[in-house]
Formats: sequence, structure tokens, C-alpha cells
Amino acid sequence: MNPAPALEVSGLSIKFGDFTAVDDVTFSVARGEIFGFLGANGAGKTTTIRMLCGLLKPSSGSARVGGLGFGDGGRGIKKIVGYMSQKFTLYSDLTVGENLDFAAGLRKLTPDYAARRRKELFEFIGFDHPLSAMVASLPGGIKQELALATAMLHDPEIVFLDEPTAGVAPASRARFWALIRKITALGKTVIVTTHYMDEAENCGRIALMRAGRLIALGSPAELERTTFPGPVAEIDFKDADPVAHIAGLEKAAGLLELSPHGMRWHAAFLDKGSMDAALAGLPPGAALTLIKPSLEDVFIRLVEGGER
Repeated sequence: MNPAPALEVSGLSIKFGDFTAVDDVTFSVARGEIFGFLGANGAGKTTTIRMLCGLLKPSSGSARVGGLGFGDGGRGIKKIVGYMSQKFTLYSDLTVGENLDFAAGLRKLTPDYAARRRKELFEFIGFDHPLSAMVASLPGGIKQELALATAMLHDPEIVFLDEPTAGVAPASRARFWALIRKITALGKTVIVTTHYMDEAENCGRIALMRAGRLIALGSPAELERTTFPGPVAEIDFKDADPVAHIAGLEKAAGLLELSPHGMRWHAAFLDKGSMDAALAGLPPGAALTLIKPSLEDVFIRLVEGGER
């Protein structure tokens, strides 16, 4: 018998006055899954997470987090989830040890249990700085790993990470995602928001949000396949002026999406016939390559394209 999902969300909505921040969102997350939220700023990702952590009360709909509901005001949920905010929440003017002691006090952890968990988590993240080190003196990537350890101090079943690698170096981002995979290998569930498309590829499934609504849900491969059922071409105009040709392409029958990618353009079509007809008039010397669509292409079409 399969265990119950880590998250079961049905029709979840929240309003602030006349503004609907999250609108009728429904999804579920399996235990041990890395589940990602992808969307522009203001799409509702953080607000959804804050509701699921028991920090905000939904206006309507229902959710069960680790099998628990909001009937007790979210107190039970808060005991089984860890939350790492997109804003760095450790105190820079305190030491590593003082920050962890403060977090343990908020969670009402016994000193012996907190010390054991601290040792386990330091080994888990490979933290080798002294407890007396000031948090302000730590590199950005190490600060994020310490914030992750703090969020997991009470050994939560489900870990919510809100843009955990924003502003850190690429090498530190890769190391952090290796830790996320280690967390799920322990049987825990990770819910993560990110703006980095390469990071989103690490998620088992992704929920795309726009203007508070969930507009697509699936694995990266599923989203790429369903968003682009036909061929996608990358066009390099070389030395030719693309302006007139782009204006013509935008009117082509069967065109699904046309967007710039650096010095090149990506053009997605409904089928090969429409692509061949539309690209027959490219200027001499222009290079055309068939490509596999990426999550960035999906994001541009579903999120930015919808806003356009």
C-alpha cells in the first residue's frame, strides 16, 4: 500500500482585500519528491508555501500537509515542516552557535537533542567552521547551507525552500542542490521555488504559476513535450538584419512561439510543414538548427507569453 501524499492541496486560495494572491490551486506531492514552483515575481509561489507551512490562513480550499490539516491553526503542521525563507533569516551579529541555540529554543528542543542534531547536520552539510564564528563572516553559499541546517534542526518530514540559492555563486548552487538530493534520499520531501531554469531541471515535477494560478504541472520532460508538440528551431541570422524577417515570421501560420535567446532566436511550430513554409524565406547565410526545447523555452511560452 502506497503511503499518503506529503501534500494534498485542493482549491487553495487566499485574498488580501480585493486582491487574490493565490487562486484555486490544486496539486499533490508524493513523499520523497523534489517538487518545484516556477514563476515570475508575484506569481504566488511564496504565498502558497507560507499557507502550506501554516503561516497564513487560506481564504478557501483545503490542504493536508503530512496528513495534517489547519484545524488547530496550523500548530501541528509547523512541527513537521522546515521552512527556509528567501530572505536570509539568521542573525549576522550572532555566532553560529548562538543562532542554532536560538532556533532550538524557538522549537522547544532539549539541549541534548539540539546538540545531537547540530552534530548530525554539520556532518550532513560538511560544515567545518567553529561555533564561535560570526555568521557575518561566512561566505554566501555557506550561510545558505547553515540556514538549511537551521530549518532542519527539529528533523522535519517536509522541507520548504523559498529561492534558497538566490544570489550565491554557481558552484555553491550546485553544492546546495547536492544537499537537496541527499535530503530526499533520507525519505524527506522538498518543496522548492527557484528562478534558475537549470535548477528546476533537478525537480521531479514542477508547478508553473502565473498571476496566482497554477497553469502547468508535470516533470520537466513532460512540460517540454506538451508545451512544444512540434519542432523547435534555433535561428542565427549571422550578419543579416533580422528585423524584417522576424516581422514576417511572427505572422507565419502554425507558429507557436518566437523569442530571442541572446544573439539567436527560437521559433516553435505546430508541425514540420508549417516550419518549412515559414523558414523558407530566411536570408542567405542564416543558420538553422533543430533543437530540443528547454525549461526556459517552456517558461517563456507559458509564463511570459501568457502575460504578453
